[in-house]
Amino acid sequence: MIRIANLALLVLFPVAWFAPLLRAALLPIFGMDEISVVTGLQSLWGTDAGLALLVTFLAVFAPYAKTIGVALVHFDLLKPSTLPALHILGKLAMADVFLIAIYIVLVKGIGLATVETAWGLYLFTACVLASLWIGHATPRA
Repeated sequence: MIRIANLALLVLFPVAWFAPLLRAALLPIFGMDEISVVTGLQSLWGTDAGLALLVTFLAVFAPYAKTIGVALVHFDLLKPSTLPALHILGKLAMADVFLIAIYIVLVKGIGLATVETAWGLYLFTACVLASLWIGHATPRA
């Protein structure tokens, strides 16, 4: 069961990257723009390459590398002794979810923009939490 859940994450993570995380508008009378991990990264690469690199690592590389690593452990292609390092990658992926939450709170607190969470934020958070659970539930040999 854990193997299947982990393999499902290999499909769900890319869906979460393209799903809308939030909707934002400068004023509510204008249309709301949907922001996903991918569109956010595209904007960041144009303005701040360092931050874009960090967010790319936290949102894309870390969770996917952890999922692939755990799958390799499940199929005996990687030693179970690597699980602590893979677990750290999962924790780093959770940092991205907190970063998004902080941005939402800050923007709502300023009051100059309208921000609404979208289903992609919940999907991405669920994927990261599921990945953490799978990593913890994978037995160490």
